[in-house]
Amino acid sequence: MKTRYQAFIVLTLLCFCQQSSAHREDERIVQISTIAITPYGFDKNSAPAGIYYDLANLILNEAGFRSENHIAPYARIIHELKTGQTDLTIMFKYQELADHVIYIAPLPTLKNVVIGLEGIQFASISALQGKTLAYLRGASFSATIDSDPLIKKHRTTDIRQGIEMLVRGRVDAVIGPMEPILSAAAVLGKMHLLGEPLVVSERTPWLQISRKSVFRLFTEEFATAFNTLLKRGELQILQQIYAAKNNPIAQ
Repeated sequence: MKTRYQAFIVLTLLCFCQQSSAHREDERIVQISTIAITPYGFDKNSAPAGIYYDLANLILNEAGFRSENHIAPYARIIHELKTGQTDLTIMFKYQELADHVIYIAPLPTLKNVVIGLEGIQFASISALQGKTLAYLRGASFSATIDSDPLIKKHRTTDIRQGIEMLVRGRVDAVIGPMEPILSAAAVLGKMHLLGEPLVVSERTPWLQISRKSVFRLFTEEFATAFNTLLKRGELQILQQIYAAKNNPIAQ
């Protein structure tokens, strides 16, 4: 009887150890969310891709962590960073996230622009008053524009939708980072219809992690991995790859 009892205890401990090991293994999987904006993050034939998508995967691999990476809109990522459902992302700083994330490392600064149709040039932000901008839902590209009630904003699901609305005359201009706007226009074959850009802000994307993430203790490892990749020129390589992919002339 005693032997059977001891065997039962041993089996129970073995099962517990296996479950604990599996649990620890699961905890090593970092949940990444990549912004759904071409060329940084997008689904191509149901396969996620993009500059930030690939870069985040490279960072986690370099740091020795397994990861799961999902493409998601700004609003969802902001919510999930607050709740801890998302561990890590690459995007601009947002005031509403100031108390919810740790900023790990900056990427090169991006220019945010407003672009209308060919032949139309906006001299200043004040010239946008009375106009309607296609504005990515959940994003913030210019505090001045955001706070001006005379500048109308039509929220869109992605930059491509904004370009399509511009061409159809439903909005007067599109706002966003220069590269995604040009990329979307190139894919749609509408580059020749775009006017001169008005630079409205310069903002820096950051590798950032949720304060509710168990991986917040490894920010130094992530920063080291990121800087290693930058020195190797991995970001520039990704930018060149996706610039070619989104250029119909090069295909």
